[in-house]
Amino acid sequence: MISAIITFTAGILVLQSQPELPNVVWGWLVPFCLSFLIIQRLRIPMCFCLGFLWAMLHGQWMLTSELEPSLEGKDVRIEGLVVSLPEQDGRRTRFLFEVEKLELEGKAYSSPGKVRLGWYQEAPELIVGERWQLLARLKRPHGFMNPGGFDYAGWLFQEDIRATGYVRAASLNERLTESTAVFVLQRLRQNIRSKLFNTVPNHAVAAILVALVIGDRSGLERDQWQVFTRTGTNHLIAISGLHIGIIAGLAFFIVRWLWSRHTRLSLWLPTPQAAAIGALVAALFYAAMAGFAVPTQRALIMLSVVMGGLLLRHQQRPSQGMAIALLVVVLVDPLAVLSAGFWLSFAAVAVILFGISGRVSNDSLWQKWGQVQWVVAVGLMPILVAWGMQVSLLAPVVNLVAVPLFTLLIVPTALLGSMLLLVSDALGGPLLWPIAWLLDSGIKLLALIADWPFASWNQSGISHLAWLSAGVGVLLLLAPSGLPGRWLGGIFLLPMLFVQPKTPESGEVWFSLLDVGQGLSAVIRTQHHTLVFDAGARFSKNFNAGSAVVAPFLREMGVNYVDRLVLSNADNDHAGGGLSLSQQIMVQQVVSGESDEIDWAAALPCNDRMQWEWDGVRFSFLHPTPQGGWRGNNASCVLLVENAAGRILLPGDIEKEVEAWLVQNAPKHLAADLVQVPHHGSMTSSTTAFVQAVSPEYALVPVGYRNRYRFPRPEVVRRWQAEGATVLETSEHGAISFRLHPNEGISGPHIYRESARRYWMD
Repeated sequence: MISAIITFTAGILVLQSQPELPNVVWGWLVPFCLSFLIIQRLRIPMCFCLGFLWAMLHGQWMLTSELEPSLEGKDVRIEGLVVSLPEQDGRRTRFLFEVEKLELEGKAYSSPGKVRLGWYQEAPELIVGERWQLLARLKRPHGFMNPGGFDYAGWLFQEDIRATGYVRAASLNERLTESTAVFVLQRLRQNIRSKLFNTVPNHAVAAILVALVIGDRSGLERDQWQVFTRTGTNHLIAISGLHIGIIAGLAFFIVRWLWSRHTRLSLWLPTPQAAAIGALVAALFYAAMAGFAVPTQRALIMLSVVMGGLLLRHQQRPSQGMAIALLVVVLVDPLAVLSAGFWLSFAAVAVILFGISGRVSNDSLWQKWGQVQWVVAVGLMPILVAWGMQVSLLAPVVNLVAVPLFTLLIVPTALLGSMLLLVSDALGGPLLWPIAWLLDSGIKLLALIADWPFASWNQSGISHLAWLSAGVGVLLLLAPSGLPGRWLGGIFLLPMLFVQPKTPESGEVWFSLLDVGQGLSAVIRTQHHTLVFDAGARFSKNFNAGSAVVAPFLREMGVNYVDRLVLSNADNDHAGGGLSLSQQIMVQQVVSGESDEIDWAAALPCNDRMQWEWDGVRFSFLHPTPQGGWRGNNASCVLLVENAAGRILLPGDIEKEVEAWLVQNAPKHLAADLVQVPHHGSMTSSTTAFVQAVSPEYALVPVGYRNRYRFPRPEVVRRWQAEGATVLETSEHGAISFRLHPNEGISGPHIYRESARRYWMD
């Protein structure tokens, strides 16, 4: 049974990795092959085909509700329900809206289903369950596409969110009906959130309590989450199997103790069955309080399988129970295999069963608990590395204390205090204040630990062979102590720990223009050096391109040190992500065209006298001049990179005045094979004289999808094309990479959106 379920899951995984859903021919071929396998009783191939077919049908069904492309960027009237807790982010309110009616100029269109909206003006108070009529501007799911980056479009697809957009200021925006009884639980969650923030004066602590009680993490700051990640305690903040399990466990033992005290009740329903029902009810309530988020659904399914065995008086091996839970999870949601949480949840249970369960030991309770932490830390390491996540080196020690503290004291008390808040602030407050003080003290201690130089470890870009070797190493290390050669597990881990990704050869350049939306960031690598040209924008207090795109890309490439960060000008779309990047990746030197305008005391001004050579590759700034007096876009650093294979020109945001100056004063230096189109393809730049002087093979436009400026302008694109250039846009292609080899010439472009394409992408 276990092998059949694993094979079924493998079939689902293979389908989810496809760039396109199988066509009509495949749609008939798969059932035909399945019928043949059933007749031949080939169970394993049959299960694989069943999984593949199930995921294919689910994917086709998911794609039936989409926003029509013709509606993108147009003001449409939508009517529907607020179906999530509104999130406040500065002056913006974000919420999920279930669209029931959609009209454009009086014509009705099919509903896209659930959409994610932002209300940027002074939004009225939104209550979950209310029916609203809104004027909105929508677009189909689209995210940045970069190696090592977060797949936003994929996440939206997994959450069944079919469009994003924002509410337009209009008189027709109005509340149609109040929230109905169907949303009573969601209103309860919203009420608890409000009361927790009002009762606990420390906003950071209140945000953690809200996350623990109702699963809403929108109030957590990015710096807080980074502390939890570096100390390996982030799993304590996200409601998942650990939280559901402890609440179910407490309910199980309480009900069992109470039930066993009454003989009549025990005769009517055996105590173990009563306790199992109590555990399921408690877990169901907590999962409902958490909004039935995907991780809580997964945990609830796993618990239901275990408790179902007790109710049915059916004894099963833990591995069988885990396999059944796996089957139910992927049947309910075939997209679950795309989530890191899915693999971490099942892997955590699997390594505990493999490394601890069924072994005879005379160790104390604390020793056994320490063994669990060791097993989980070692067992999950390859999966964390595979997903590009930080591995906390201190997690086993920190969790030794943190897990019992959270699960046995903080979470139950926070739940009880929150319930009492609904009755009276005087009842809930005194129970929550000591917990808030304890959390505040704990966070400060965790912050100190997180600042230790070796608190966490990143390793990205490892080969599949190194990852498989690490898996074998983990199995050996966690095997029973009597197994011969168990010590070899450490040797099998070495490739993952120390093998470095491939780097450029001497004289070679690796160039990548990253997809950072409406902004700019490019990475240039030589054999031993890395230069980052701009770091994208800071979009909000918790999201910026430096930490969300550039740092993950560098880690994916195996880069943990930036020799020079060039912030071409001080505009947010170029310099906004710089500080966050430097907090995650060590930066030796910062250079800027507006060094006095950026928030960086040690930044040096760039000028046309700065030239250097790294590993046989020449770098030189062509602009600005030390005495130029340029400001704003025209102060941008203009960087020329050249080797034996070709030239790359990065002019930042320069406009026609600087272009004219360059054509007049440095015409021989402008010719390039690759150019970043100035100022994102606006009409202020890319004059005919400049385009002709550069005459590139490829003109690369860093631009945001459906940006409000409508860059690049069609006239600008035609101008570059008329000069023979192939124009590529990051919004359409994602990250664009080239390699300039001194002997083999220029290879590329490598289009990341093509290589990483999945069937749900446009």
